[in-house]
Amino acid sequence: MFSKETYIARRKVLKERMGGGLLIFLGNNFTGMNYADNAYHFRQDSTFLYYFASDYEGLAAVIDVDNDKEIIFGDELTIDSIVWTGVQPTIKEKSERVGIEETRPFADFATYVKNAQAKGQEIHFLPPYRGEHQVWLQELLGINPAEQEAKASLKFIKAVVAQRNYKSEEEIAQIEEAVNVSVDMHCAAMRAVRPGTTEAEIVAVVQAEAQKHNFGLSFPIIATINGQTLHNHAYGTAPLKEGQMLLLDSGCENAMHYAGDLTTTMPVGTHFTEQQRTVCNILRRAHLTAVNNLRPGIEYREVHKLVLTEIAKGMIDLGLMKGDPVEATVQGATCMFMPHGLGHMMGLDVHDMENLGEVNVGYEDGRTKSPLFGWKSLRLAKALEPGFVFTVEPGIYFIPDLIDKWRAEKQFTDFICYDKLDAWKNFGGMRGEEDYLVFEGGARRLGKYKPMSPEEIEEVRNS
Repeated sequence: MFSKETYIARRKVLKERMGGGLLIFLGNNFTGMNYADNAYHFRQDSTFLYYFASDYEGLAAVIDVDNDKEIIFGDELTIDSIVWTGVQPTIKEKSERVGIEETRPFADFATYVKNAQAKGQEIHFLPPYRGEHQVWLQELLGINPAEQEAKASLKFIKAVVAQRNYKSEEEIAQIEEAVNVSVDMHCAAMRAVRPGTTEAEIVAVVQAEAQKHNFGLSFPIIATINGQTLHNHAYGTAPLKEGQMLLLDSGCENAMHYAGDLTTTMPVGTHFTEQQRTVCNILRRAHLTAVNNLRPGIEYREVHKLVLTEIAKGMIDLGLMKGDPVEATVQGATCMFMPHGLGHMMGLDVHDMENLGEVNVGYEDGRTKSPLFGWKSLRLAKALEPGFVFTVEPGIYFIPDLIDKWRAEKQFTDFICYDKLDAWKNFGGMRGEEDYLVFEGGARRLGKYKPMSPEEIEEVRNS
């Protein structure tokens, strides 16, 4: 954890931004896989971590702005628990580490909130994403779970986003630690992939690299020969074959839960085929187009447009598109080949604060997502500012179902050469991803370099 002063300062800023009211923070509990005592790996709520640092289950907290109180609620371990868990720091000790003096039993949490409500205090809560949180909020505030997201405090959401979107130097150091190990995970996969290995075996290698550092995963590993499927979490056990590609999208979460997120597409054999190499080079040019345009003030939707336009140029060179690449991008035709956004914010969550709403995190006030296919998946669109940490992850995909659908509907026939696409239906997909920080003078890649070009990937693959 950071110093006590860091957390005191964070809460002070939050109180100043809110001005008044009672702020509710719901910590996470263990969640049973198939029964209560066989639980998934515990992960604390990121906003709870940001303000209170307590990486333990069974906690809740309030910041009572009106009465200048900060309280953590939780129950001390009994001897029945200690025999299973061993001796743990007390809640009082945990709280004092972050500058909070007052702690109370968990049962007092509901009493405190209901008393505040009875006094007419404004109660602020964040959108819940776990079932137990929905139950708590229903019991505390009488709000039906179906209505809780809509009734969450927009003022509270915006105040949290206004802090967490801007990473401090100490946060950046933590993110870089996670990114560095994430690079090692990808290089380990490049060295391990061979004809005869399986997706499941590569996943084991990748996860082991994170585990060596006692780091967790920032999200379930994507490792697939079906790169045209954007988020494929199933792992095959069939032997990989010469001529196939493996798309690996994975990252780790360090001890303080800061995330890395990288993607590499690698050949199963010693080298990419010429067709794969051609597409990989187009993808690399698109990636560099994004990187070369990163700076304070540029809207990320504009960077997204530049990347799609570069992909359209590449598809025109291949005879798969025609016409004006800029116009094809504006109208949405290029989304045939890249149907997702260019990137997303990253920090304590791999998709930072996604539970608070993508538009609240990645868009300016008053701006909404485009309704266009592909463009509507753009998570980060607003102007980049110093302190923003985000991903750059262009991709090129040949999705048979999408090709067939758009051809049947006669969509974008002025731009897409459907007669040429049949030969590409078995290609799959490619994606490359790095993590970037914007600062006053420009932008920089976070962490050590990960091989990106076909030649660099092949060099590690064959080392």
